[in-house]
Amino acid sequence: MIRPNAAAFLIIDMQHGFVDPSSALCVAGAAATVPACSRALDKARKAGMPVFHIIREYAEDGSDVETTRRATWIAGGKPLSRACASPRSLAEMEPLAPQGSDRVIVKPRFSAFFGTQLDLVLRRMGVSTVVLAGTTTPNCIRTTCYDALSLDYNVVVVEDCTSSRTPQVQAANIEDMRHVGAYILSCDAFCERGLADVPDIAAEARAACHASQGTSR
Repeated sequence: MIRPNAAAFLIIDMQHGFVDPSSALCVAGAAATVPACSRALDKARKAGMPVFHIIREYAEDGSDVETTRRATWIAGGKPLSRACASPRSLAEMEPLAPQGSDRVIVKPRFSAFFGTQLDLVLRRMGVSTVVLAGTTTPNCIRTTCYDALSLDYNVVVVEDCTSSRTPQVQAANIEDMRHVGAYILSCDAFCERGLADVPDIAAEARAACHASQGTSR
């Protein structure tokens, strides 16, 4: 069984600059997931899971904007930066704002692990499972999922707390993550049973390695 304090809930990029339809970087399906994200976030807090808000904040001069996104970013009024005319662009959607002991990590690229201290912090906290919610599924959720799997974390994706530009893209990416080893849950299942049904494959792998080392001596 995965203990709640050994799992971290990561809410990724649910900022106005990605969710608000008026933003040039808006993800079409993101706004509809806010209620589910809010429910899952409340469940994680009540269960005692450490909560991490993974966000973007671009430099005002655009020097750290992805090259493939730069033209859209400039033409769209520099969302997700302090140069944006909308003061809310950087802020998370109100029901998802940080509370209490929640932590905030700014990431420079798609994955929550790339160029951040997230892995170091999680390991020091004894976390071996990450629960993912937010946007977008094919970019930030998927790259975070694959990096977490590469770092030997258990990965849980709360499917209806994630979003893509089309239902077809969403379904394909969820299936790919399921196939590679992520555990896919609905928001209802997560809120009702937490991680009770999620296998701790990371612990099983460690135990198997320790057992094989013991028998080889």
